[in-house]
Amino acid sequence: MLLVVDANIVIAAVIAPSGITDDLLFSPKLECVAPEFIENELNKHFPEIVKKSKVLEKDIRLALELIFSRIEIIPSGEYELWREKAKGSSPDPNDSEYLAVALAFNCPLWSNDKALKSQSAVKVFSTSELLQFLA
Repeated sequence: MLLVVDANIVIAAVIAPSGITDDLLFSPKLECVAPEFIENELNKHFPEIVKKSKVLEKDIRLALELIFSRIEIIPSGEYELWREKAKGSSPDPNDSEYLAVALAFNCPLWSNDKALKSQSAVKVFSTSELLQFLA
């Protein structure tokens, strides 16, 4: 199943590396993609991730490298045509990049952001919903 992954999912996997989110990210049932914007978002929140994880910075960088071996980064040019529709649908301007990729690839979005559920342009799975869906 092709799925766009939100930054909050990656953060959850880094903070709790032996949790359900981590297991799902590495499931052979999922093919994960994300907009290139995710890298900026993770860099912006990196100090917060380090603090919450209580893990050495170098270990977090290693975990992110491993996680991104499972997530294909989609260049912005590949979803440019969907940006305006995504901006009009997105409850948060930062989330429009994720929605644009989901629209471009006609696939759902995996996010634990409750505000994203308020839009109707794409299906949004929370981690618990995705777990149930794949069961």
